[in-house]
Amino acid sequence: MLRSDRPRVNRMRILSILLTVSVCIVTLAAAAQPNPATARSIVVGYFRGDSMRRQFFVKDLISRGAVPILDQINYSQANIANNRCIVADPAADLSYSFSAENSVDGTADTPAMPLRGNFHQLQELKRLYPHIKVLISLEGNADVFVKAAQPDNRSAFVASCIQEFIQGKIADGVEVPGLFDGIDIDWEYPEEADKVNFIALLGEFRRQLNTIGSNFIVSVAMGTVRSTYQHLDMGAVALYADQVAIMNYDYAGPWSKRTGLVAPLYCAPGDPEIGGDVDTTIRSYKEAGTPVSRMLMGLPFYAYSWNQVAQENHGLFQLGEPDRNDVLYNYIVFIQNKFSVYRDPKSMAPWLFDGTTFWTYDDELSIGAKVKYAKERGLRGVMIWELSGDTADGKLLKTISAELDRQDDVGTAAHATR
Repeated sequence: MLRSDRPRVNRMRILSILLTVSVCIVTLAAAAQPNPATARSIVVGYFRGDSMRRQFFVKDLISRGAVPILDQINYSQANIANNRCIVADPAADLSYSFSAENSVDGTADTPAMPLRGNFHQLQELKRLYPHIKVLISLEGNADVFVKAAQPDNRSAFVASCIQEFIQGKIADGVEVPGLFDGIDIDWEYPEEADKVNFIALLGEFRRQLNTIGSNFIVSVAMGTVRSTYQHLDMGAVALYADQVAIMNYDYAGPWSKRTGLVAPLYCAPGDPEIGGDVDTTIRSYKEAGTPVSRMLMGLPFYAYSWNQVAQENHGLFQLGEPDRNDVLYNYIVFIQNKFSVYRDPKSMAPWLFDGTTFWTYDDELSIGAKVKYAKERGLRGVMIWELSGDTADGKLLKTISAELDRQDDVGTAAHATR
């Protein structure tokens, strides 16, 4: 054997060993996954840190009856800077002083408190309702993830996230260990060139979290466009991620002049976007190797609109002028009596039309159909973007609860989310 051949042979032996170990690990992980026939479906909701600027507070999760329904809150968001995790909005997260009226425990914050803001409100929520899991959602554009996931940066980056949020060393003199139960990774979106580092990043999060405890959750938010996942090893993603949260929405929206349905369960007749529906996406993820026992189906609590829409087909799949802003579902409830309500009979997806203005959204009927679908197919559960969109009396969350037979869950604790 030539000396120059030895490194290649050694590398091949190493790769063979790693492949064997990986297969064993994947087999064990598959055996440990929840049994779809017996696992309790979970409900995950995103809470936006800037919601308090729109007069939606953590305490409203209690007043709206969301707490007994939710298993997990993904707090949106944390950021990445210089290959480190950072608090995204220190004013809202750490130092905003809530009044007694807007506070979870009914006590006003004071300047002497080392921790205020949304993080303190979440802390109080968990004290009252210990079954609730809270994850920090790590978000940023693809560039910052690409840099942080590089081999030279990856370990230190993950360590910074764990120190900041899991160990709770969030600021000088402020430590809140136990506030967050895991990390949600929202990398929008890994390209094919990033696929190795993306999997390696998930693996590094799993490895470092496992060194400090066995119950920390790793969640990953994934898109609906096939190019988002077709080049990834989704079996490996599910090996490291406890939850694969599929963002089953934005199948239509203001980036197009053609109206459409924001999140249809099935493809509606006449839809020019082939495969632009929840069912196709879920089946495609399964075919790509994602276990259904890891999948969370995304549910939108918001709406899009178009103006100057042609009247054919009651405005559906017609050209118009899109409004670039989304609105909350509770606004749709406020305006819907000014419109005619139409519905695709197969997916139960609704839309509003008054002859010129078109709205697409999800309501109680379409949400109910989706939750039933998720339950029947053994999905891990559902994920909501985002919680402030519901009505003051929690119409959409209560629909989810009823479909999952949770009417008797009030006060029940210790629901596992892994």
